[in-house]
Amino acid sequence: MDLRKLVADTRAFVRGEVLPIDDEFDGDVEAAGGDQLRVRLQARASELGLLTPHGPRDLGGLGLNMTERAPVFEEAGYSLFGPMAINVNAPDEGNIHLLDHVGTPTQRERYLRPLVAGECRSAFAMTEPAPGAGSDPESLTTEAAKVDGGWRINGRKRFITGADGTGFYIVMAQTPGGATMFLAPADAPGITLDRHLGTMDRSMIGGHCELTFTDLFVSDEDVLGEPGQGFRYAQVRLGPARMTHVMRWTGAAQRAHETAVRYATERRMFGSRLADLGMAQQLIADNEIDLAATRALLREACAALDAGERASQETSIAKTFAAEALGRVADRSVQLCGGLGVSRELPVAKIARELRPFRVYDGPSEVHRWSIAKRAARRYGAED
Repeated sequence: MDLRKLVADTRAFVRGEVLPIDDEFDGDVEAAGGDQLRVRLQARASELGLLTPHGPRDLGGLGLNMTERAPVFEEAGYSLFGPMAINVNAPDEGNIHLLDHVGTPTQRERYLRPLVAGECRSAFAMTEPAPGAGSDPESLTTEAAKVDGGWRINGRKRFITGADGTGFYIVMAQTPGGATMFLAPADAPGITLDRHLGTMDRSMIGGHCELTFTDLFVSDEDVLGEPGQGFRYAQVRLGPARMTHVMRWTGAAQRAHETAVRYATERRMFGSRLADLGMAQQLIADNEIDLAATRALLREACAALDAGERASQETSIAKTFAAEALGRVADRSVQLCGGLGVSRELPVAKIARELRPFRVYDGPSEVHRWSIAKRAARRYGAED
């Protein structure tokens, strides 16, 4: 595989065919066509050999490791619809990674193969309404009880991305001995999609939904991994998924920055170009610094993951820094563009809108800082 060609082809597809749709509908995926749009764009990506670049080769993917994914996913992220178009959108991207590493041969055929092919979407159901699991996953209240041939699941979930229209769920539930992951087709009796939660972002297909599980039966064959080991398997997914979020959002922030610099070189005020004024130059330079630092931290974390390390510290640092740095890039870009920066005339406003939630999902910055500090104290602190 020629990685440089894959990056270039992804760039051409996203900027030439996906970006105009994104801009026409201001990043609102449902207004742009929802699943019909996804199917159409993914069919085109498949024709071009770009679909599911991170998927396992034996199921039709390109098998990219974490380091190889970074430039491809960044090019996809240049458009808010780009990750969906090449099938690297959350939560599907993380679920593909998880199923590839944990799924049984039967589960790979039933769930992973159609997901890699773009024949369905998936959702990861862990977060719950208070007092259930949110930033503290060990507060899990959804329970699974053992019955003949399988398990009965009861509980509620909230902020489940992509739930509306999903083909199946990966459900985290409390079982004797610890949390367990289960696979459940979306049309299984006992699953109710209660409502969409209105959120500021609009580019995530399937929305962010609230669900109720009422005596949902899951067979023993659909237990993902070993019972009681759900949190351990979650780490297989969460660290890499945080980094692929960074990759995608770096692409979006890069577009906001490029748009702002282009505007600043064309806009004249006070007798010179905006880009020649000191305060504007500081905004531009700080954007360059934040983008470069984000990519450097991302490379370090990806290298650790590719080496087989858990990389908890590296991924927490990279996720926390990137979520805030890329938000700063988008915000400075809005400021540089003035009135147009808060309008639909330029893409910077929608990018700032979509980027802001990244400081909350996949672990809020505050929780990551708490974990980073705890690890540092264990590493450098005095022993009792």
